[in-house]
Order: sequence, then C-alpha cells, then structure tokens
Amino acid sequence: MFNKNEFPVLEFDDNPTARLNPVNFVDEKFKTDKMVITFFQEVVNKLIKSGQIIEEKLIPGENPFMVYRFAKQPDVLLTLGQVGCPACGGNLDLFHAMGITKVMFCGGGGVLDRNIEVGQVMVVDGAIRDEGFSYQYIAPSRVIRTNSGVTDKIIRYLEENHIPHFRGLTWTTDAIFRETADRIAQRKEEGAKIVEMEQAGCISVAQFRGFAYGALIYGGDDVSGEEWSDRGWHSRQGIRYDLVMLCKELVGII
Repeated sequence: MFNKNEFPVLEFDDNPTARLNPVNFVDEKFKTDKMVITFFQEVVNKLIKSGQIIEEKLIPGENPFMVYRFAKQPDVLLTLGQVGCPACGGNLDLFHAMGITKVMFCGGGGVLDRNIEVGQVMVVDGAIRDEGFSYQYIAPSRVIRTNSGVTDKIIRYLEENHIPHFRGLTWTTDAIFRETADRIAQRKEEGAKIVEMEQAGCISVAQFRGFAYGALIYGGDDVSGEEWSDRGWHSRQGIRYDLVMLCKELVGII
C-alpha cells in the first residue's frame, strides 16, 4: 500500500515489486550464498597480488566492478563496496537477487566519541536513518536495527575468540560535508558512536529481502571535537586486513 505524506521521502510503499527489479539484471547466479563487502582497496590489492582471491565475475554497468572469491575458501566472495546507500545498498539488493543470503560488511567511520581509539571495532547494532535510500525499503523510523540473532552470533564469535569489540549504533548520513556541530551533538545524544554513509541502507535491504547481514566498522577519523582529525586512519593497513579476514570467517556462521 502506498502511504502519501507531505514529504516525499516519508511516502512509503510496501509493494515488493517495482517497475524495475534486481532480477532483471541477473543473467546467472553465484554458486555460493556468502559475500564479504569491504571498503579497503589496498587490502583487495594485497589479496590479488598474493593469490588469495581470484576474479569471479565482472558486474557490468556505467561503473563496472569486480567480484572475487577466496582461493582457499571458494564459497566466500569478496567485493569492494561503493560509497553511499544508493550505490552500496543498491548493489546489495542485486547481490541478493544473484543468490547471496549471508553478508558481512567491514569498513571504517568517523568516531563521535574521542575515547574510541583508531582501529577499535564496533559491531553495528543499528543505524540512525539520516539519509533517503532506506525509506524506500522500510517504513519511516528514526532508527533501523540489525537482526538481533545475526548480531548475537557475531558477538559470540568475537567473545569466544577474545577479539576486542563493542556494540553500538551508527549515524548514516548522505552528506559528508554537512556534519555540523549541532547535528553531531544531536546524534551523540541519541547514542550514535560512529558516523558513516551506508549502514541504514544496507540494513534496510537485508530486512526487506529477508537475508542475514552483519557489519563491523572500526574507529577512524575523529569528528567529535572542535576540529576534524584524520588520526591517520587510512594507514592502519594491518587492522584493515585483519578485519577482512575476520569477516571471511564470520560470514560462515551468521
């Protein structure tokens, strides 16, 4: 049913069929249902160079990109995420149509609490929906939550393997250059620990299509103070590599 609203972004339609659907772009399905999505280009380059991943499929289009599979764990695919909910979440919807039902996401985000150290890992528990994409999949709400069963499995694995982490909310925004002081203060008050640009969208696609989705985000730059601080987060290659390899294991248990 289509629900009208004064503001278009809040007009929700729960009809599962659109004029154009992901299945329209699927020529063949993947031979596995597991995928890791990462934003760490240098890690992907390292895995290619060392022969740890092999090209699986080129996804065509205006901005074509490659999906890889792990050589020693061929039932797990790996691809680079694209910035923002429309690109990353839209591709996720396409991957599901191609047979993917278990997804682990790993990336970095700006911390809203300066006590979160660079490289500290957060298990995403949900996202404040300060974007537009998720409202096309899930009815309007201030926060969207990850599936608690999936998130609990991730937490259990991390605890059993003594991997430091914390659980929390992200703030998903479309506008990287509009993270104003007042908006940051409000999101902190609502409980957000990290700001990023994809989680609300990805969680909404997983909810709408009904598949398992989990995400790990590590603390990167600091937007909590009077001035932005890079904190050298892009150079933490060891952390980033370890996160990808951790997600490779996690996607098998969610």
